[in-house]
Parts: sequence; structure tokens; C-alpha cells
Amino acid sequence: MQCDYFNICGGCSLGGLTYDEQLTKKVEIEKERFSSLYSNSFDIVKSNDGSFRNRAEFRIWKIFDVNNNFTLHYAMNDKDKNILPIKSCSIVNGSIAKLMPDLLLELGNSKVLNYKLFSIEFLSSMTNDMLVTLIYHTALDENWKSEAKKLEDKFALKIIGRSRKQKIVLSEDFITEQLKIENATFNIRYKEGGFTQPNQKVNVEMIEWVLDNINASDDLCELYCGGGNFTLPLSQKFNKVIATEISKTSINSAKTNCELNGIENIKFIRMSSEEFVEAREGNRAFRRLALDNVKLDDYNFSTIFVDPPRAGLDDTTRKLCGEFSQIIYISCNPLTLKRDLDELTQTHTIEKFAFFDQFAFSHHIESGVILRKKIENI
Repeated sequence: MQCDYFNICGGCSLGGLTYDEQLTKKVEIEKERFSSLYSNSFDIVKSNDGSFRNRAEFRIWKIFDVNNNFTLHYAMNDKDKNILPIKSCSIVNGSIAKLMPDLLLELGNSKVLNYKLFSIEFLSSMTNDMLVTLIYHTALDENWKSEAKKLEDKFALKIIGRSRKQKIVLSEDFITEQLKIENATFNIRYKEGGFTQPNQKVNVEMIEWVLDNINASDDLCELYCGGGNFTLPLSQKFNKVIATEISKTSINSAKTNCELNGIENIKFIRMSSEEFVEAREGNRAFRRLALDNVKLDDYNFSTIFVDPPRAGLDDTTRKLCGEFSQIIYISCNPLTLKRDLDELTQTHTIEKFAFFDQFAFSHHIESGVILRKKIENI
């Protein structure tokens, strides 16, 4: 990948290396980190070399000339955290890259749309569904709506306006992605403000890696399910699935995605992992379970799937995982993953381990681990 801002822009901390060089550097660090727990080969899922991000956010920066006239620019922080105006970004996908200069020109020509415009968020799908969020330091009025609607129609996209305590949706506040997994197509609706996978190619391969390496039987328990990105494909391998998530936005999206795909063997419940442990142990009754007619005793769980935030698993959830025959752990933080695996490997053996390069040219790397209960613990 070529980029005019490598070694300047703070967005790509490993900019300047080739794709394979940056990946090798990250993988070697992580192999060493987990060497005491796993000695077999690691699976490596690569990103595209550039044009891979379907989600991006940029500051908007005004540069004034001697006559106090300004031009609009996208901006990032440089490595010293100073503002760096940019003309392009090499890691965003083709749809976003094509839209960026034309959209900026239109915004620059509209006093209504560029007045106190602070930043822009792009969210796109592999099917070219595009959502743009314009974020302001001023209240938005009917004039803004009128001008923004013209922009929405011109570029055939969806626009949302945001300012303090204000959100204006001109048409829709979501995009629909199509994930093709093992000869099946899943329609996934990604809502603005909810969590979305940033690299759809790697996302698909992550899901396929899990499906290819698990022993699927009986029922599945999933914690931190988000919008059901993994849940829907996994549901095809298990009898019944119960999936939990604390975010209202994500759990509502998950239920919608279930309906979009006609899947009937999943129950999505809004609750934290700690609350699920309380419910499973019978220490507390939850009205949310009763409303969805969920009786945990009706499930014969063989597998637990966890995809926690960077903080990893809490003590009670680690203990819960130890009760399942199979653990699927997707991690966005190698540090907390190592801490959790130190405990989980007391009862389970790591069968498969993978690294997923979701964020190419940064130090960040995601991991996938499949563990199975040791015979002496069965």
C-alpha cells in the first residue's frame, strides 16, 4: 500500500513497512506472548493491503488564506498529536475513498452545511450501502435539513446530522451488509452508533475460521454478541442459541437481523455477562428472560462463545467459561486474553489459535482461540 502520509499520520503506526513486514512484526510479538500456553502452529488471517476499512472518522479542518477565505480539509492527528490535513486515506475502502473528495467539495460550497462542521463519519458495506454522519458544534435547523437532503439525493447515500443532544436522520440510520458464509448469505443491518466490524474481508474469514474449527453440538451460549455478526452464522450449527449483550442499540439490531434472515433458533437477551451468571445459577430472577419466554434449564449448552471488550473477561465470566466443554474466545486485546487464558487453560486445552489482521498497519491485532475441556475435568 502506498500512502502520502506514512510516518507522519498517527493513524497507521506501522506505516512505512510493507504489508508483510508489519504483519510479521505483530505476529512475532504475539507468538512470544502466548508461547508458554500454546506450541502448535498459529493460523494467520490477512487483510487486504490497503482499501480495507469500511468504517472511518475524520476531523474537518478549515485553512484560511490572507483574505480570510477558507478551504475545507479532512484531518487526522500526526504522530505528535498535532492536526494533519489530508487529501486522501489509503486504508478506507473504494466506496469511501471515491466519495471523500466530492463530498468535501460540496460541503465547502455550502455555508449551511459547513458552518461549525466538526467531523465526518463514514460507514459503508461491501454492497456499497453508504451512511455519512455530519457532526457539528451548533444546533441544526430546517435549512440544514433541506441542504443535507439535496446532498443525500445527489450522492445516493444516507445522511445523519448530529450536534449536542440532537440527531437528525434524513432517511435511515443504518446500512445493510451481506455476509457470504459457507455458501449462505446473511443480511446484517449495522446501525449508526452501534458496534460494527471495521474490516469486512477479515470479518468474514474470522467467522469462517470459527465455523471450520469447532465441534458443534447441542446448544450455544454467546456473551457480548453485539448485533449478531457471529451469532447468525453460528446458529446454523447448533440446536438452540441464547445470546446476550448489554447495549440496547446492539441487542435491538441483533433481533432485527434475526428477523431479516428468518432465523428462529436464537434468543437475544439484553443483559451483562455478570447478570447471565446470576440468572444461570438461580441467584436472581430476570423479567427480561420471562418476557422472552426463556428458561435456561431448557438449554443443553456444549459451547460458550465470548467476544469481550478490551478489558477481557471478569472473574465470574471466566469461572462460567470453565463449565463448558468448548470455549470460543475472540479477543481484541492480547494482554487481557493472556490473563484469561492463564486461568482457562487450567481446565481446558487450546486446540486452535489464530491472529486476525483487522487493523493493518497499526500495532493492533485480534485473536481467536478455541479451547476444549481436558479429559480429567469432564
